[in-house]
Amino acid sequence: MTNMAEAIMKRMNAHGRGRWVCTPKDFLDIGSRGAVDQALSRLVWAGRLRRAGRGLYDLPRISTVLNRPAPVDLDAAVAALARRDGIRILPDGATAAHRLGLTNAVPARASYVTDGATRTIKIDGGTIRFRHAGPRVMRWAGRPAASAVQAMRWLGPDAVRDVRVVSTLKRCLPDAAKRDLSRNGRDLPGWALSVVRDIAA
Repeated sequence: MTNMAEAIMKRMNAHGRGRWVCTPKDFLDIGSRGAVDQALSRLVWAGRLRRAGRGLYDLPRISTVLNRPAPVDLDAAVAALARRDGIRILPDGATAAHRLGLTNAVPARASYVTDGATRTIKIDGGTIRFRHAGPRVMRWAGRPAASAVQAMRWLGPDAVRDVRVVSTLKRCLPDAAKRDLSRNGRDLPGWALSVVRDIAA
């Protein structure tokens, strides 16, 4: 195996199995694009890395139950796309609400909003939808309360005031997210402000 391949594997191992998805762009500090592409292809062929999607690679965690590679971490794959393309990405409202335990409805497919182009990408045999969103939505990208805001927008002004929703958010949101909501109420729809006060109380 070449020095380039070993350098790639060293970086992958430093992140841990199943925790990081990379693109060729993540290794351009250690070699040319052609050399990186060639090394990644050889590592996939040798079974040391998995090609998770077009231009996406990971070091899969092995499921002890199934005795086979576990599915790709979708959040890590989305983060890799954001790094590669220089865009911001947020889970859409239904996905955020499901993750926060605010709905039992499981989205048919993972869906995200972005300040990049609307498109569909195949990752690990599944399909992920990216929908372009405007500045009002994307201003929450990278902030602690991002998922909560997306979920509240999806629920709407009536459902979000349900006592079960408020109590769930109050219980599951970390303090950093609650502070983010309290300090940035001006960026929220007016109907969400009373809910935020209850959550942060």
